[in-house]
Amino acid sequence: MTVLLVCQKNDHHLTAPKQIKSIDMLQPSLVKNDKKAKTFIWIVSVIVFAAVAFLAKFKLDIDLGFNVHVFAKINAVINSIVAVLLLTALIAVKKKNYALHKKIMLTAIVLSVFFLVSYICHHLLAGDTKFGDINHDGILSDEEKLAAGTLRLIYYIILITHIPLAAIILPFILFTAYRALIGEYDKHKKLVRITWPVWFYVAVSGVAVYLMISPYYT
Repeated sequence: MTVLLVCQKNDHHLTAPKQIKSIDMLQPSLVKNDKKAKTFIWIVSVIVFAAVAFLAKFKLDIDLGFNVHVFAKINAVINSIVAVLLLTALIAVKKKNYALHKKIMLTAIVLSVFFLVSYICHHLLAGDTKFGDINHDGILSDEEKLAAGTLRLIYYIILITHIPLAAIILPFILFTAYRALIGEYDKHKKLVRITWPVWFYVAVSGVAVYLMISPYYT
């Protein structure tokens, strides 16, 4: 009888850490359905990618009564906020404050939706701006290239890395969020190792691109 009680006591101590861990982690917010989730995520990602790629080729000549480059400024502000949110969310999860982490990340995703709308508006209404185009004629002369100097090279290096990463990050963000919302935290963590640094770089480089190109806006 004494041996049985000791074993039961030891078993209780062995299983306690697992029980505490399950209590600390958030309960799933969604019911797992990988098939529907994958279909939804890929459809959304393809539509967004196609819309941005297609609409970027067009420019609408509409007078809205204000400088349309305000959308670019909004984009930069949103990117700045998202970068701060990503850092804050990282600190929160390191401190095991999972509820705060979840709220911050969902806020970052919502802000990214607003960014997408603003980004499309800017490209539709403002068109492309060439770095170094001082006279805003759309043609970069040798004198303008010389005046731009090495900053022009730095700008295009940042831009070339920013654009493809911004194009592919959306499905990673959605899949990472999905794994967390259904409670598959191990898979969530594996995806985060890719998603977080890429998303953070896209946000920060987006701000850098704006700061460098904005002096050449009309």
